[in-house]
Parts: sequence; C-alpha cells; structure tokens
Amino acid sequence: MAKFVYTAILFALTTTIAGAQSPSPPVRILANVPADNLTVTHWYKQNVYDPSDSKIGEIMDVLIDREGKIGVLIVGVGGFVGVGEKDVAVPFNAVQFKTKDNNKWYPVMNTTKDALKTAPGYKYDSTAMMWMPESGPTTTGVSAPRPENPPAARPNNR
Repeated sequence: MAKFVYTAILFALTTTIAGAQSPSPPVRILANVPADNLTVTHWYKQNVYDPSDSKIGEIMDVLIDREGKIGVLIVGVGGFVGVGEKDVAVPFNAVQFKTKDNNKWYPVMNTTKDALKTAPGYKYDSTAMMWMPESGPTTTGVSAPRPENPPAARPNNR
C-alpha cells in the first residue's frame, strides 16, 4: 500500500514539475480516487506513541523527496501546548502504523520520549522555507540563496 502512495505522490509531483518546464498535454483528470490511497492527514498532526501506547510526540511535518517519497517525519516532543517543544527528524520507516478502537490508525515508534528529547533538534526557517539544525544559523529576513535541490517545504501554518 505504501508503494501505491509513493507512486501517486510521484505522479502528482512529476506532472507539476513537467508542467512548469515546458508546454505539455492536458493534465489527466481522475474520475475516481483509488480506494487504497492515504492522505497526508494520516500522518500530519497525529500523536505518536511508544510500543506501550504512551504518547511521545506529535508529527509536525511530513518531508517528501524529489521523487515523491516520504522520507522524514518531523516529530514535536516535550513542552506544553507548543511551549518548550523540540522538533526532531526521524526516518519515515521508523514509524509503524497500528490500529485500535474502531480500526483507527495511529503512529507508533520503537523509542522513548526521553530519547527524542535528547536527539538533535530542528527549527523551521520560514525565510528559507526549510528545516534547519537547531544549533545552526538562521536567516535575518534576507532571502537566502536557494539550493539547486531544496528540501521539502513546510506548510504555512507554523
């Protein structure tokens, strides 16, 4: 099922990139959405739990590579109502999805809240539109040079 999601995202990115580069044939409009597709809301803003079902964080962002594959989840850990929270990066494959009450999916990581708290932190730089190491420099409002292949951008809600 994950391969299908990756393929759908890759198709969407490919058609967007191809359309920006040169004139292309009309976009194919789907009459039906494949039933086994997953939405980003399966991950984004979802609580993350450890194997004993204790909450250890919340998925703050989903990073997608240039091929359309989800590679990294940014997980917020610690703090209270966003104050004192630390954002850490974890590989997408470190999160397993389990079901419980009414077959509702929820993300589970084989780690602890303390391990996440001691991991290197990241912060979102809205000027550069990318996640930066917490200890790294930040921009000062001046547009930063854009890398040739920039990382995935964060949604505008933060």
